[in-house]
Amino acid sequence: MNSVVTVVLPIFALILVGFICRKANCLGPTAASEINRLVVWLCLPALLFKTTATATWAEIWQPGFVLAFSGGALLVFFATLIWRMANKHSLVEASIDGLSASYANTGYIGIPLCLLVLGPAGLQPALISSLIVVCVLFSISVVCIEIGLQQEKHLGRAIATVLRALAKNPLVVSPIAGGLWAATGLGLTVPVLHFLDMLASATTPCALISLGLFLAHKQEGRVTGAWPLVLIKLIVQPLITAYLAFKVFHLPPLWAQAALLLSALPTGTGPFMLAEYYRREAGVISRTILLSTLGSLASISIILWLFSV
Repeated sequence: MNSVVTVVLPIFALILVGFICRKANCLGPTAASEINRLVVWLCLPALLFKTTATATWAEIWQPGFVLAFSGGALLVFFATLIWRMANKHSLVEASIDGLSASYANTGYIGIPLCLLVLGPAGLQPALISSLIVVCVLFSISVVCIEIGLQQEKHLGRAIATVLRALAKNPLVVSPIAGGLWAATGLGLTVPVLHFLDMLASATTPCALISLGLFLAHKQEGRVTGAWPLVLIKLIVQPLITAYLAFKVFHLPPLWAQAALLLSALPTGTGPFMLAEYYRREAGVISRTILLSTLGSLASISIILWLFSV
């Protein structure tokens, strides 16, 4: 429990800083939106580009783990999306909700927690899961959102509209550009790496402060519906992933435990970035992040206890 609290506590501190700054009027009413735009257009693209540009097949080629972790995340994403659409939500809203129910906080919580629980060997599965969440799951949700936003009825023009929107989206372009750069085998120079690191390292703190600023506002629009997403994230996704890791793919103990632990992490800030950027579901998603992070203190502690039995 102490190890979980150690990792999670700074998250609440950063959210609280944003909340206090808005209530004290240190930052104005548009600060949440502007900081989030900074993250979407600069910080997160730098992180995505660097992650894919520096990744190697030797690091990420763990097919069993990739299938178990991504399988659990994608099943939850699409199941939640279909469920939300069946309940009269638009594709845009359903996509953001689906991402919120499946987007594990693998970077800020997952990496340090895996190192604490599994030792140095836990770093590799944590990094692979971060690639899956940030580059694959996030990109799929952006594609779904852009499809939902377009109003063109003609199929050919509709596809062209979506492709143009995706080509202008920094969250889609940056990981693709990073992957293409990695394929050249040129590598990144030290100054470029430092530049990207400085921008990328601001992603999580800025996103969490923006979340705190947003929570300090009087909420408009729908704010109910967070609890089902929290329960899906903390209970359903780990159960699916555990079944895939232990029963279907029969992963080695360390990799199976890592898959379960990483899938049980609370919702990261990615869904809130999209919710605020597209002006949809921000109230629901902000509460999902807050409640799932709080609930993960119990759920992750139970998993750690099961590991020790």
